[in-house]
Formats: sequence, structure tokens, C-alpha cells
Amino acid sequence: MMTLHNSDKVLDTQVASPSPSPDEFCHQAGMDTDGSGAYAKSAQILNHNRRFIPGGVVSVNRAVQPEIVFVKGQGAHIWDADGNQYIDYHAAFAPHFLGHNDPYVTDAVISVLQNGASLYGSGTTELEGHLAELICRHIPAVESVQFLNTGSEATYQAIRLARAVTGRDHIVVMQGGYNGWHDDVSCNLMTPLDVIGPRLSPGEYPYIPISAGIPREHQQLVHPINFNDLESVEYVCQKYPTAALITEPILQNIGIIKPSTGYLQGLRRLADRWGFVLIIDEVKTGFRHGIGGYAKIAGVTPDLVVFGKAMANGYPIAALGGKKKLMDWFVHPDPSKRVLLAGTYNAHPVPTAAAIATIERLLMNDGEVYRHVESLGRKMQEGLEKILCALGCEAVVARQGSAFCIYFMDHCPRDWHDLAGHHDFGFDEELRKKLIQRGTYFFPVAAKQCSISFAHTIADIEATLEQIHKQLSAMSR
Repeated sequence: MMTLHNSDKVLDTQVASPSPSPDEFCHQAGMDTDGSGAYAKSAQILNHNRRFIPGGVVSVNRAVQPEIVFVKGQGAHIWDADGNQYIDYHAAFAPHFLGHNDPYVTDAVISVLQNGASLYGSGTTELEGHLAELICRHIPAVESVQFLNTGSEATYQAIRLARAVTGRDHIVVMQGGYNGWHDDVSCNLMTPLDVIGPRLSPGEYPYIPISAGIPREHQQLVHPINFNDLESVEYVCQKYPTAALITEPILQNIGIIKPSTGYLQGLRRLADRWGFVLIIDEVKTGFRHGIGGYAKIAGVTPDLVVFGKAMANGYPIAALGGKKKLMDWFVHPDPSKRVLLAGTYNAHPVPTAAAIATIERLLMNDGEVYRHVESLGRKMQEGLEKILCALGCEAVVARQGSAFCIYFMDHCPRDWHDLAGHHDFGFDEELRKKLIQRGTYFFPVAAKQCSISFAHTIADIEATLEQIHKQLSAMSR
């Protein structure tokens, strides 16, 4: 047993036992090694759900092949309805930084429920004040903070706030970035090159919606540009009264595309020069790469920053924070300038308690969590690079801490245009599906981030590398 301590809590957790080999995973669960017939119960559940839910899923980006219904998650592993077990590197699009059902977080949730906490809908609570203080104390960019339920809500409010403060309407987004589902940002995620046209620098791409129902007039206010391209930021600012630029500090919805040296610092200078609000979207990078977010690692202070996902280890909560002079527009004394922020479920006690516990856990033992996942991430990267070199594969590994991606091209991409023009998407997706058949769950869409959690072990990494080596050897032949 190992015991984890903080000032007022003690948690006992069992050390994870070594993981079975990839072949043992399939044998124990009865999974067919070619994947056929392995998901009969999953198919039954999906067929039932399709009668009542459009497509059978409640978030359309979960509709992937193979169609698997998961029923349990614990630590670094997940199980499907047919009893198949997987080492999980998807982590529900990356929130499970501590692992599924982390006992410290689960304890906090159970405690708050047993103590009678409820949703009151009036006034404030000690819980939300405690969480706000933790965030403001440990994240340099946040002087004041508000809580919402999802990352999309947080980016929506950030953009609305920026427009109110600046009195301008136009915003800049990144080609290949993802900042939520609302009208301003539902565009230009993985647009085919023959649709967006040739690389433009400086310049802007047309708004290519990823959803129907977005008014054309609204689309004229949004200007997609290349990531890592400061010239295009100036180009847009010279043409339009720009309220805000929103970007992930690392593009983590198309793998791991890092900012070039000086890029984020350049955005800060341009925001000061042109008077737009710099919004850093840390929904995926925040807390996973450090308590202060990636902006702290890069030494950049945005005007506004949003968090979600790993903030509460899988519970639904998000945060919008930043400079107090901007955040105070939510309570502006002039009603004509006041920005509405409302939400019945904002800072619900269950996810709020989970977020407090997650941050407490990340602070324990002088950064134990970050040291562990960095060690595993480095082992994964070095193992992958050794395999790729031995097999003569034209591929590179991009990694930031616990997040990684294999690109089947000869260099790490600098933006979506670069990635789309060089990466072998078909080969990538085939590898992912073969790994799933053998008990290693990489999300089966090419160029998607893989995530290591604190619950993963060296044995998990070694089993994964063994299976990747087997599958790549067969595919290369």
C-alpha cells in the first residue's frame, strides 16, 4: 500500500499490478484477434440507442469505427460491454489525467454528497470560493475566475466578453484549432486542402463551417488563419476591427502541434499593439501540462484563459479567468455594458468538489503526478522512436509531457496545412484500429492526441510498445 497525504486528507490506494501482455488482454476477454465478432453486446446496445438518440450517441464525435460501448473505467484501463479490456490512451478526449475513477477524487465527491451538499441556485458557496482561490493562487494569468460546465461555454463567454470590452465584432481563430461547438468557432478544424485552397501567408482562409445552421452574416466576423503565423494576425488586424484572437497554445485536437519559438510571445505583443483580447484556450493543455497551464510554461500572460477537461479529472466543469479589469465586466455597474453570465448548473457541488480534489492531488508531494507522467511520456517517446527507426518507418513522435502523437511524415508539422499535406492518414488510422483489436485503445481517428495518465504504469507502456512494434512490423511488410 502507498499512502498519500495533504494537510487534512489521507488516502490509501493500492499499487497497480503489472498489466497483462497484449495477447493476454485478448485471451482473457475472449476478443477475436481480427476484431470480428468481438462487439456483439456493443452492437445490441447501439441498435437500441439509435431508436431514441440520433445516431445512437449524444456527442457525434463519439461515433467512430469500431463501434464499441464502454461500461467501466478504472485507472488506466477501460472495459467494453463484451468484456474486452483495453489500456486506455484516449482518456475521454483527455480529461482523465489522474486515471479513471481516481480514488482521491471519488472520495471527495462521495464526501460532498454525504454531507448534504445540493444545488441551491441562490447565492454562493464555500466550495466555489475555495476552488476560485486555488485557481487564482496557482495560475499567474488568473486574477479573477468564473465557472461554467463545458469548455465550449467558457470560450463562448470569453469571446462575448472580449467583444463587449473592445466594442468590436471580428475575431481570429486558427485553421486546425478547436475551441468549441458555438457559431464563432465551429469552423476549419480538419478541412481538406482542396477545400481551403493554397497556403496563405499573410492572409486568411474562408470560414468553412463544421456545422449547418450558422448564419452567413455571422461567418463574416470570423477569420481563420494559420497557426504559427504572426504575419497573418497583422494582416487581419489591418483589415478588420478585431475584438479577440483565440487559440490553443498547442494544437491538441490534431495531435501535438507546438508553437514555434517566440510565437505565443508574438501574439502577446500584437494584442498589445492592436488592442485585441488574447484568449488562450487551455481546455486540453491546462492542468495536464502543469498547474499554471501551458501559458505559464511558455512565459506568456493572456488577457483571458479557459480551462476544462483535466481540471476535474473527468467531471463536467470549466473555468474562464483572466485580468480582473476584464472579468469585472460581468458585474459592470452600467447595465448596458454588463456581460451576462448565467447558468443553473455553474459550480455544481459535485464537479466543484472533484476539481478541488484534482488540484489538491496535483499539488501533493512536490509535483509527484507530473514527474511520473513525464517519465512515462519520455519512455513512450523513446520506445516509439526506437521502433520507428528499426523498421525504417518515415515517422516522427510529437510529445508534450503526457500527451503524444505519431505523425507518419518526415517532420513535426507546424500547422494544419503542413500536416494535411504530408501525414499518411490512412496508415495512421489502420494502425489505431489494429491496436484496438489487440487491447490498446488509441482513438480510431488519424492524428488525434494520445494521453497518458498518472494511473499508467511502466508495464502498460512496455505492453503498448510491444504491440505497436508487432502491428507496425506486419503493416510495413
